[in-house]
Amino acid sequence: MRPLIIGIAGGSGSGKTTVARRVAEGLTDAQCAFIDMDAYYTDHEGKSHHELRQLNWDHPDAFDLDLLQAHLGALAAGVAIDKPVYDFVRHRRSATPERVAPSDVIVIDGILLLVDERIRDHLDIKVFVDTDADTRLIRRIRRDMAVRGRPLDEILDQYLTTVQPMHEQFVEPSKRYADLIIPRGGENTIAIDLLLAAITRRLQGTPA
Repeated sequence: MRPLIIGIAGGSGSGKTTVARRVAEGLTDAQCAFIDMDAYYTDHEGKSHHELRQLNWDHPDAFDLDLLQAHLGALAAGVAIDKPVYDFVRHRRSATPERVAPSDVIVIDGILLLVDERIRDHLDIKVFVDTDADTRLIRRIRRDMAVRGRPLDEILDQYLTTVQPMHEQFVEPSKRYADLIIPRGGENTIAIDLLLAAITRRLQGTPA
């Protein structure tokens, strides 16, 4: 049986990864694989720190969408993939990819997941996590300082020059393609339960 592919989009810091992982954890009666769109950032080996700071990480061109589309197609056909592993400190892919085997359900999250039509065509259920801008910014600051080792001034500069404008240009408009919009992200347990119920019905062959 063709796997069910669930796409979860939303702005940076919206809580989409939390939603994606809770969905994956909630599907106890099905095999579930998790993919992050961030793994498909284009490799930037050899670029200096100054050059890396000039890049727009929130534009669709920052991602290897051809590879992501090919990998989703392979998983849909029941073929395992070697998903890239992206190092956000060095801004390059690891030499060792992560093997992802075909599963009953594939859950993928990403800020621009609903922007590209080729990617949307692979998604059976499209979700958008809608969280207010202040909350998203605070979460992004905490994550980038704690996990990615970036100074506050660099985080704020990037947010104002690329993150916020790209959110308004690409991320927010892509919400119209969603089948389900989840306000407040991972805190919205009722919406997540409804999503899990819809996925379960689809797996059982009944209308969602």
